[in-house]
Amino acid sequence: MNTFIKGGVCAAKGFTASGVHCGIRKNRTKRDLSLIFSEVPASAAAIYTTNLVKGAPLTVTKQNISDGRAQAMLCNSGNANTCNADGIEIATAMCECLAAQTGISANDVIVASTGVIGEPLPLEPIKAGIPELVGALSSDGSLLAAEGIMTTDTIVKEVAVEFEIDGKICRLGGIAKGSGMIHPNMATMLVFLTTDVAISSEMLSLALRRDVKDTFNMVSVDGDTSTNDMVSILANGLAGNTPIEKPLRDYHTFKKALNAVTVSLCRLIAGDGEGATRLLECKVNGANSIDDARTVAKSVICSSLVKSMIFGADANFGRVLCAIGYSGVEVDVNTIDVSFVSAKGRIDVCKDGHGIPFSEEIAKEILLEKEIEILVDLHQGDAVSTAWGCDLTYEYVKINGDYRT
Repeated sequence: MNTFIKGGVCAAKGFTASGVHCGIRKNRTKRDLSLIFSEVPASAAAIYTTNLVKGAPLTVTKQNISDGRAQAMLCNSGNANTCNADGIEIATAMCECLAAQTGISANDVIVASTGVIGEPLPLEPIKAGIPELVGALSSDGSLLAAEGIMTTDTIVKEVAVEFEIDGKICRLGGIAKGSGMIHPNMATMLVFLTTDVAISSEMLSLALRRDVKDTFNMVSVDGDTSTNDMVSILANGLAGNTPIEKPLRDYHTFKKALNAVTVSLCRLIAGDGEGATRLLECKVNGANSIDDARTVAKSVICSSLVKSMIFGADANFGRVLCAIGYSGVEVDVNTIDVSFVSAKGRIDVCKDGHGIPFSEEIAKEILLEKEIEILVDLHQGDAVSTAWGCDLTYEYVKINGDYRT
């Protein structure tokens, strides 16, 4: 059983975190450099963007954790360090600066950057800020670290759970950034996860890869996949459980805890989409296969017309059917049911692929709530999937029209 607790990335034993303003961002009230640190070396795993254009930090991180080990996570905001001639050099130097200050190996650092693409990232403010960053490490520092990785985010995103493995109390927590350039197959998000569970890097990587398919790969805000997306996790083993080295019972307990945290972060990311006013969740039931269910759910979530419909609180279910129809999945359109659900209740709008009488007034009340569920039942099989997104608003265009300037 997973119990949600406070603490974010510092909930697990042996982890501290911090966040400071070092000068990458012009606004001195905004933190722009974050650190998560394990008191002992940890198993490490990460998943990266599928975009062929990748930020330099991802290349460095992939090399650093090729041995399945790391001890720190370092991230700056305000500059993506992408498409820069000296990008690899700067990302490597960031690791070296942290190593010099902490005494760990530069190869044991997961490094990340987020912000504007194509602008040189100056090393000087980062190098000058790292002593303060390390000195500020605290078991209460998760919130500060979460603030330091934000760009257009409007809310801090942190979650943690407590659970039991092998008779030991274990914890797993995470922080995330993500608001725009969010699209399935790793969206513009940075997610940092920590746990005190003892687990091999092989099992940790397996759990993360499998989880991402049904969580972070099922989030879409605007259809753009970024260059710097990464989900990374450290597991330092300080909970004292018998190490998980095979995909047996304890592995599955761990995987459920991981999923509880990642689903919560997905909802926070989708609900904080740039300019968004509503969190949108599409639940697909009755698909022939899990791949079909995922594809249909993502097609609905990614539809600009569906997203605009939600913004206008207009129960135009035809747009949902349209998105299902062009998803590429072979479905019998004459068996599809569609309903809308929120805190105001549920309204059925489509049965067997056809519209049914419903109250437009009640439908509007339901769709004006902050969190909206679109329920789709294909009645073709037993597979289910869920995707998350948000509405498409005027504010999204405003934010991205002058993002760089």
